[in-house]
Amino acid sequence: MNEQAGFTLRGRNPDVLTCIANLSNDEVFTPPELANYMLDRLAKKWADSNEGANIWTDRTVTFLDPFTKSGVFLREIATRLISGLANEIPDLQTRVDHVLTQQVFGIGITTLTSLLARRSLYCSKHANGEHSVARGFTNDSGNIWFQRIDHTWKDGRCTYCGAAQQAFDRGEYLETHAYAFIHTNDIKARMGELFGANMQFDVIIGNPPYQLADDGFGTSAAPIYQHFVTQAKALEPRYLSMVIPARWFAGGKGLDEFRESMLTDNRLRSIDDYLSASDVFPGVGLKGGICIFLWDRDNRGQCSVTTHFNNEQPSTASRELLEGGVDVFIRFNQGLSILKKVVEAETGQTQSLMLPENLRFDRLVSSRKPFGLETTFKGKPTKNASDDLLIYQNGGTGYVARNSFTSGKQYVDKWKIFTGRAAPGTGNRDTYPHRIISTPFLGEPDSISSETYLCIGPFDTKAEAESALSYLSCRLTRLLILLHKPSQDTTRKVYTFVPTQQWTQRWTDAELYQKYGITDDEIDFIEKVVRPLEANLE
Repeated sequence: MNEQAGFTLRGRNPDVLTCIANLSNDEVFTPPELANYMLDRLAKKWADSNEGANIWTDRTVTFLDPFTKSGVFLREIATRLISGLANEIPDLQTRVDHVLTQQVFGIGITTLTSLLARRSLYCSKHANGEHSVARGFTNDSGNIWFQRIDHTWKDGRCTYCGAAQQAFDRGEYLETHAYAFIHTNDIKARMGELFGANMQFDVIIGNPPYQLADDGFGTSAAPIYQHFVTQAKALEPRYLSMVIPARWFAGGKGLDEFRESMLTDNRLRSIDDYLSASDVFPGVGLKGGICIFLWDRDNRGQCSVTTHFNNEQPSTASRELLEGGVDVFIRFNQGLSILKKVVEAETGQTQSLMLPENLRFDRLVSSRKPFGLETTFKGKPTKNASDDLLIYQNGGTGYVARNSFTSGKQYVDKWKIFTGRAAPGTGNRDTYPHRIISTPFLGEPDSISSETYLCIGPFDTKAEAESALSYLSCRLTRLLILLHKPSQDTTRKVYTFVPTQQWTQRWTDAELYQKYGITDDEIDFIEKVVRPLEANLE
């Protein structure tokens, strides 16, 4: 066997796949360091469950990356197997052929990525080419399959992935992004068609596509990664590991059913939660962070949750993913401890983290359109009638006639608080500490707002409104908001964990820390996550 085929693929400096992962692309490519971290976690789990056995010395274990891009997972798996099987299969060429033809499989997501993956794995874009390190293939594709398929349209949407027809109904020579792995009702049959009727994968691992534009103009996108996870589970591999956006922790757009299925699945044995995606994908901004999970088909139990935050020492705890009384995954192991203290102090019990209705601050928070007016609504620049109302709107203020709207009448003549529906921006990345919510401000009687703002209240007096405003300015309050906040949207539901208070004083963090028994370490954590916020209380 020649030196080129010696499979020292990671010894190149710089690694070309590291360079690709650092490019700005529509697809998030996986850095080799991340792939190897996930493979190390997999190997440890395999050893723990198999009396210390080394997965890389087992010639029978099969691996699938069903959405390969650069081919980095397949390359790193092959590298480990070729080294690990040296004693069992001494001849290098025979060993390489066995690993590449019998153990390592992939499905490309586009024509380009399938060619790139073959180049990474076989050292040639053709598996049977003269420069390929494999000698056991009779076709160009080898074990990395790709074929352009079409969406199945119904009422302008794909029935499998929800893609918008106006965006992805393309000519026959353009990529459709109709991924084969999720465009089927029978994933086991699909795998049989691709790799043989008796094919069973022991390990499925990779980094799936995250989203598709849900209209023709790129202004909005719908998540699709959840479909890949669901399909992979249906194949019943021994282990499943993926890196995906962390927004599913709290559900949201197309993710509520998926969130429930994940949080109630006790085969999910570890989650690495990265609050900032750029810690894993250099140069990539992904709001809400990312997570890496490991699913073990044959072993059930609590999940080991590790929070990776800035340059802090990671925090790891073994716990249930779904706490009593709540339907979201609570981020931050320290955050969970703090929330439990707050709930116990307010209710006297520890079995449920759900506050009773009469103690929930979210009952004071309006719906998305507190007065039924769109974000684009603009009031008149001047007050024309004595009973005209002041409107807080996108870009400033205006005036509207008192009879020009029908919603939110209970707020109009009362004091209230206005706060932006969207949290303040931090660019395309999550950075900490940050404010969590936009700066709230008092809304006087005879004032309303467009959809740009949520309305909190109503309050009978200015003093009560100022008390609530001071409470929203506290770091602890905003941490509790963060625990239910998957994105920049700060709708009513993100206030679920926030208890009400007596609106008879101006609140400070020191008073809240004392009330709930927050420790110095917990205070330090809060102040690393939540930035001070100075509300106007004059």
